[in-house]
Amino acid sequence: MMNYSTYTFLININPIFYRAIITFFLSFCIALILYQIIICWNKKNSIIGEQIRDLGLFGQKEKEGTPTMGGLVIIFSTLISTIFFSNLNNVYVLMLIMTTLYMGCLGFIDDYIKIKHSKKGLGIMGKIFSQVILGIFIGITMYFNTSISTIQKQKVESKNFFSLKKEEYGFKTTIPIFSYIYHNNEFNYAYLLNWYNKKWKKYTWIIFIPIVVVIITFISNGSNLTDGIDGLTAGISSIIFATLSVLSIISSNKIYSSYFHFIYIPHLEEIIIFSFSFLGSLISFLWYNTYPAQIFMGDTGSLTIGGVIATLAIINRKELTLPILCGIFFIENISVIIQVLYFRYSKKKYGIGKRIFLMSPLHHHFQKLGYHENKIFNRFIIIQMMLSMLVFILLII
Repeated sequence: MMNYSTYTFLININPIFYRAIITFFLSFCIALILYQIIICWNKKNSIIGEQIRDLGLFGQKEKEGTPTMGGLVIIFSTLISTIFFSNLNNVYVLMLIMTTLYMGCLGFIDDYIKIKHSKKGLGIMGKIFSQVILGIFIGITMYFNTSISTIQKQKVESKNFFSLKKEEYGFKTTIPIFSYIYHNNEFNYAYLLNWYNKKWKKYTWIIFIPIVVVIITFISNGSNLTDGIDGLTAGISSIIFATLSVLSIISSNKIYSSYFHFIYIPHLEEIIIFSFSFLGSLISFLWYNTYPAQIFMGDTGSLTIGGVIATLAIINRKELTLPILCGIFFIENISVIIQVLYFRYSKKKYGIGKRIFLMSPLHHHFQKLGYHENKIFNRFIIIQMMLSMLVFILLII
């Protein structure tokens, strides 16, 4: 027999699940139809598609001219479903919508430059600068907005956006594995300053905001770099979104969060709608993007996916798990950094630039070794499944 708290939970959460399921299928169907229209239109009219740089990879030339509007459809179908079925007064939902639109615009500019002007697209510094701006916005909102809290507090009397009570200094997040040290794996960024001087905890934002900037920049670029094999970014991201959706469900409920030793986050349940909507759009895209791809997402999609994943993790207070959860994105990013740094170092020291990998990012290295891109895709998907399971294990032990 159900106790009162369980009954109350079921009454309150069921509408969220109903809306989430509806948004999932709605965004999936909208995207599926739009992709088919774009693909058919491209066959009849030969619209300008992806401009492939010659990297000397097998099957590369066959991809030339494939339509690259997938990212726009992902954004459109996600936002339509979210706007119709979520509470737009929720600060978390607004942050996710803002991230989607901002990164979508950045990616669209990059794609437009690639198609119309230069295959290199927007410069790396232009991308990073734009990502830093988004990171600062997310960091300031998460730290200073008085409607965001991990515990139920009394309303702050001042209506000032930046007003904080003395006891509210710092920012709680989740640190995996350390449940025997920190209660419910809770870690406050203020601890990084407290150990030296307790009075400094009011300056925790100086540490927190740069961390958010680095996370958003690194994950969005990692997602962008991974988008070099049919279905790879979409497949990996779908698993990550499914993982973050489950984490959101647990963290948004007192009973579940207590049972799994998660931080309880009030008003978080609305982002489940957004997560399911984005997941539906991604799976629909994957339908047409698996080898051989009939459509690409472009930077419009890949940059947006990375930015949204990072923001979702920060909202869930799970950003410190991203090196594991988004391990493939991290490795792809690091492989490029290592390749560039070693090339420059060896060229300066020996006069000839040397490489560690046959080609970076890492998935191109495996292509150069002779692996078919479909095999690389399948194995990376298996690795991502293992990483997602590992995150759950580390969070509950």
